[in-house]
Amino acid sequence: MDALSRWFWKQEFWLPPGIVWEDLEEMQGSRRPMPRDLLLALPLALAFIMLRYAFERRVAFPLSRVLGVKDPVRLKVTPSPSLEAFYTKNSRQPTQIEISGLVKQCGLTHRQVETWFRNRRNLDRPSNTTKFCEACWRFAFYLVAFTAGLLSLINTAWFWDQRECWRGFPRQPLQELHYWYYMLELSFYWSLLLCVSVDVKRKDFKEQIIHHFATIFLLGFSYCSNYIRIGTLVMLVHDASDFLLESAKMFNYAGWKKTCDSLFVIFAAVFLVTRLLVFPSKIIYTTLVLSMEVFEPFLGYYFFNALLLVLQALHIYWAYLILRMVYKFLFLGKLDKDERSDVETEPEEEEEEEKEEEEEEQRSWRKRKVVLDSRRAMLSSSCVLNNLTQQKADAQRRPKAR
Repeated sequence: MDALSRWFWKQEFWLPPGIVWEDLEEMQGSRRPMPRDLLLALPLALAFIMLRYAFERRVAFPLSRVLGVKDPVRLKVTPSPSLEAFYTKNSRQPTQIEISGLVKQCGLTHRQVETWFRNRRNLDRPSNTTKFCEACWRFAFYLVAFTAGLLSLINTAWFWDQRECWRGFPRQPLQELHYWYYMLELSFYWSLLLCVSVDVKRKDFKEQIIHHFATIFLLGFSYCSNYIRIGTLVMLVHDASDFLLESAKMFNYAGWKKTCDSLFVIFAAVFLVTRLLVFPSKIIYTTLVLSMEVFEPFLGYYFFNALLLVLQALHIYWAYLILRMVYKFLFLGKLDKDERSDVETEPEEEEEEEKEEEEEEQRSWRKRKVVLDSRRAMLSSSCVLNNLTQQKADAQRRPKAR
C-alpha cells in the first residue's frame, strides 16, 4: 500500500520539472493546498443532498404552486401480473414479437397490450413538479456559486491577465475564499454524481456523466497541483450560463412560454460566448501556451489539458443542440423542448405513439360509421321494397270492383 501511495504521488506526475513537494511546504504563514483536503468534499456532498431534499420540499415545491406548475394526468393501468413482470424484469418497450407472446399470456388484444405499456411508462415518467424542483435547486446553487465566485475573483490579478495564473507557480498561497469555492463546487458535483440514478434522465445522460467525472477529476487534480487560479476561472466560466438554463426550465414547466423563450435566448448567447469563445481563447490557451513560459511539459500538464479538451468537446456538442433550437425559434417561429438536457429519453416517442393511435382510432371509427350508414341505407331501401311488394300483392288479391 505504501509503495502504491509513493508511486501515485510521484512529483513527476503532479509537478513541473525541478519542483518537489517540499517547495509547496515552504509557504509559511498561508494556507496551501493539501491532497487530504479533498476528503472534505464527500461529507459536504452528503450535506448537499440533505440540503437539496429540504430545499425542494420547503422552497421549490411551494414556489411551483405559486408559479402555476401543473402535472399532466396519468392514466392508471389495469393490474396484469404477467405484463408487470415483463415490464420490470425484461423491457419497458417490448418488440412486436414480444407483444404477440404477451397477448397469449394475458388474454388482451395487441392494441390493448401496447396501450398498457405506454400508460405504464407514463406512470414512471417524472412529473412537471419533480422536474421544476430539480431545476430550482440547481438554479439556486449555480446563481449563488457564480455570484460568490465573481465577487471573490473580480479584484484578483489573474482575472484580468491570465499570465498571472503562472507568476510564482507553484509557490502561490491559497486564499481562504478560493479554498471554500473549490470545496463547495467539488462537493456539489459529487452530489450530482451520487444522485444521478434518481434524477430526471435526459437525452444527454451519458454526456452529463462524462461531464461530471471530467469536472471532478479536473478540480481534484488542479487543487493538488496548485492550479488554483486557473481552476477558479474554469468554474466561473461554467457557472455563468448554467443558472440561466435552469431558470428557463423552471418557467417552461410553469407554462410561462414567453419568459422561457426570452431566458433561453439569453442563455444561448451567454453559453456560446463563454463556452466557445472565452473558454478556448482564455482558459485552454492559457494552460496550453502561456504556462510553457514558466515550466516545461510534464504528465500533469497533458492530463489537465486533456480534461479541458474533453469539456470543450462537450461544449461543442451542446452548442450544436442549442443552435438547432435557436434556428427553430428564429426561422420557424417556435421554441420546442430543450434539446440540450430538458427532454427525457422517451416522451417524443410516447407522444407520437399516442397521436398515431388517436388518428388510427379516428380512421377506424370513420370506416365503421361509413359501413353502418351503408347498412342502414340498405336496410331502409329493403324495407321500402318489401312494403311496395306487399302492397302490390294485396292489391292483386282484392276482387276488382265492378
